[in-house]
Amino acid sequence: MLRFLNRFKTLLVVLFFLSIVIISLFYFVLNPKKTLPVYTPSIVNPELVDTTVQHIANNHFIADFAFTNQNGKTITQKEYEGKIYVADFFFTTCPSICPLMTDNMVWLQEKIKNNPKVMLLSHSVTPDIDSVPVLKAYAKRKGVLDSKWNLVTGDKKDIYYIARKSYLAVKTGNPSELYDMVHTENFVLVDEKRRVRGFYDGTKREEVEKLLADINFLSNKE
Repeated sequence: MLRFLNRFKTLLVVLFFLSIVIISLFYFVLNPKKTLPVYTPSIVNPELVDTTVQHIANNHFIADFAFTNQNGKTITQKEYEGKIYVADFFFTTCPSICPLMTDNMVWLQEKIKNNPKVMLLSHSVTPDIDSVPVLKAYAKRKGVLDSKWNLVTGDKKDIYYIARKSYLAVKTGNPSELYDMVHTENFVLVDEKRRVRGFYDGTKREEVEKLLADINFLSNKE
C-alpha cells in the first residue's frame, strides 16, 4: 500500500510539471514574442530602390551623410549615432500628402520628446527650393523641436541616393531630369545599428501609432 501511495504521488508530481510545460507552450504559441524584421533592398518594392543595390539581401545599413538643417547646422550620422530614429522625405510646398505627414510627425514628436533614445529626420526632395530660411520658417510654423527633429536640405544628388540606396523609400520622378524624386508617404524606422526596421504610411494616424509602438519596443528591449 505504501509503495502504491509513493508511486501515485510521483505520478501526480510528474503530471503537475507536465501540465506546467503544456500551459507554457500554449502561452508562447498564442502569445508569440514581438519581433521586428530587418529590411534589405532585396525584399522591398523595387520601385523604391536604386537598381545598384536591389540585389543586397544582408548587411544593409544607412550610409554616412551630411546635410544642412533648419538652423544652418551640418547634420551627420554622428547626431544620430546610437539613436533610434524616424526618417521621411517631404517638401515645404507640397499641397497633397505632406501636410498630413507633417501633422503626424508633429504628433509623434510630442510622444517621443522625452525619450533621449529617439529622434526624427526629414529630408527635402526639393532642396533647390527648400533653403535654410525656408526650412526654418516651416519648422517654426509646425512647432519643430530642434533637439529632436532635423529638417534637412543639401545636394539633390546626395538626397536622391540616400533616399533610394539607404532608406529605400522614394520613387524616381521624371526620367529626363537627373535625380528627380517623387516622395512617398513612407515613414522609415531606423534602429540604433543603422538598420531599416519598418515602413509606415505617414498619412494615417493608425499607422503612426503602430510606428510609436515599434519605437517603444526597440527603445525598451535593451
